[in-house]
Amino acid sequence: MKKISLFTCIIFVFVSNIVIGQQKAPKMTTDINQKQRQISSIHHFVVFDINQKPFDFSKLKGKKVMIVNTASKCGYTPQYEELQKLYEKYKNKGFVIVGFPANNFRNQEPGTNAEIAEFCKVNYGVTFPIMEKISVKGDDMHPIYQYLTQKSKNGVEDSEVAWNFQKYLINKNGILEKVFKTKVSPLDSEIIQWIEK
Repeated sequence: MKKISLFTCIIFVFVSNIVIGQQKAPKMTTDINQKQRQISSIHHFVVFDINQKPFDFSKLKGKKVMIVNTASKCGYTPQYEELQKLYEKYKNKGFVIVGFPANNFRNQEPGTNAEIAEFCKVNYGVTFPIMEKISVKGDDMHPIYQYLTQKSKNGVEDSEVAWNFQKYLINKNGILEKVFKTKVSPLDSEIIQWIEK
């Protein structure tokens, strides 16, 4: 009787090992993680600049980026001058500013793309990239601002564009890191530290 029980145990262990050995390892989630990283990167966007030429964000890989919605007739319009100073100081150090004119707040950017380009050049000597006029909120919100304001798209946080000259800071990997409200100067020490670190 003992021999039969021992034999049965050996057979059970042997068969169990075969079954276990045939089981497939669970599928890794690298595909999901990779997809999430792609969703969370701004580098997959191609937009149009103020002259209607394609602007490919993938060319900004490895650079820190500030995205800011601008307006020509706003109380904060003089921030153009500070933005230009910031850009001139750090443009050769892996930093770029991308401006998106928008007319979402009290009709403070009523001009055409050509008029906006002329205004920026004549009044503030802007040389950082300015895109075509878009909408940064509402039903017609541009896809890049959907990305910036929705955690489901940027993987970081939800936000709302509250006024002109709100600033979004994007790291070298194209991932959203910080959001600064309108009142924060482009030359604020926290922004400078972020660029320099």
